[in-house]
Amino acid sequence: MTVAEQLPAVSDDAATAAGQETAEEEPVKQRKNGLYPGVSDELAESMKSGWADTELRDLRPLPQAAECAARRAALSARFPGERLVIPAGNLKTRSNDTEYAFRASVEYAYLTGNQTEDGVLVLEPTADGHRATIYLLPRSDRENGEFWLSGQGELWVGRRHSLGEAEQLYGIPASDVRELADALREATGPVRVVRGHDAGIEAALTDKVTAERDEELRVFLSEARLVKDAFEIGELQKAVDSTVRGFEDVVRILDRAQATSERYIEGTFFLRARVEGNDVGYGTIAASGPHACTLHWVRNDGPVRAGDLLLLDAGVETHTYYTADVTRTLPVDGRFSEIQKKIYDAVYDAQEAGIAAVRPGAKYRDFHDAAQRVLAERLVEWGLVEGPVERVLELGLQRRWTLHGTGHMLGMDVHDCAAARVESYVDGTLEPGMVLTVEPGLYFQADDLTVPEEYRGIGVRIEDDILVTDDGNRNLSDGLPRRSAEVESWMASLTG
Repeated sequence: MTVAEQLPAVSDDAATAAGQETAEEEPVKQRKNGLYPGVSDELAESMKSGWADTELRDLRPLPQAAECAARRAALSARFPGERLVIPAGNLKTRSNDTEYAFRASVEYAYLTGNQTEDGVLVLEPTADGHRATIYLLPRSDRENGEFWLSGQGELWVGRRHSLGEAEQLYGIPASDVRELADALREATGPVRVVRGHDAGIEAALTDKVTAERDEELRVFLSEARLVKDAFEIGELQKAVDSTVRGFEDVVRILDRAQATSERYIEGTFFLRARVEGNDVGYGTIAASGPHACTLHWVRNDGPVRAGDLLLLDAGVETHTYYTADVTRTLPVDGRFSEIQKKIYDAVYDAQEAGIAAVRPGAKYRDFHDAAQRVLAERLVEWGLVEGPVERVLELGLQRRWTLHGTGHMLGMDVHDCAAARVESYVDGTLEPGMVLTVEPGLYFQADDLTVPEEYRGIGVRIEDDILVTDDGNRNLSDGLPRRSAEVESWMASLTG
């Protein structure tokens, strides 16, 4: 038997992922059309030795390590005596042997600060709370050739932290995740798992968990994020500040976008997101002209023309997964037409009313109701819908042109805390530390025969990220102008 036949399977399919069997060894899986037929004994021996010791022994804990510990303590207090399993998730195939960029589950990243695939946080019940362990893939094995033969080995995708390094970074004891599935199969007592991220881990727990109990865990972790701590607020401000710079970048290249398409705008903002952050927090909406009337226009393949409006809805995501979510509607040539300004100013006035309603003790719905009232008043005033305003609001008639809700919670997800109970979120009360968007809009579809022709194809949305403070609110994204005249002056200053 050759060395290649003796080595364990270390294929591009990441054979060491959590939940997979590792005891049975198989020959190295070669690509069907790979150029090398195998591995000689001499090469295998050569690759085992001659490598420097690269262990990192003086790592400092992550900046959010203390906050993550406090979050785990709150989780422990909520579910005493129960084993809690929170997976990061696994790589997902994009096509053939390529994967999508990995993003750890929000619940896992929120509780650990770790972002690597296949990780699992387990809280084991003890007499006085829980003992946390983070289960991770250790560094690629050099003895069996995994580090250079596997598609997920470190010579292919980069170095992983060792388990010892992970303990320094996250402040949690670390163990090999490849041993976890078997341990969970033998576990006794009540268990809860966050579902939807790791099929192997869920399979190991299939006879120990219930959907109802697992949903309670997911809901708790969603509601825990409703009020942000100081670290989270700082990260959100960082995301917004980068987003502001991204919007400035876009204004500077509008002439090049006119020569190409909306894709130039999308790409320009993406460059800022990747240079200063982890990624964009969601698919950028670069909607010019009538595309602005499509709420989630992410094809971004249309023309950019002078005289049209550009609706840009985009946000930078930080390296810790916190995202901004900002929208501005900009005249491509730098000046609003009379009808564009009329519609824009109505949306601005609605947003002003909405932001003014954001304060501690207010109902979450108040900012939405305040913004919708202003828009309904304008639609009645313009003769587009029959009043009185109370009738319009009661019947929701304004929604033909306003379409969406006026905002949502913001954080590690662009639509954060989505699994929270209705009574805690949309029917809840605002508290200091909550962060939400205020984003009214008016959209007159190009084929809407109920409005005058001059309105058709105009879409306007203005969106800002608002922090609830002890005495009111703070607009995190006030670095971008909102008044129509200020928008024009700002664009002129950037384009010369």
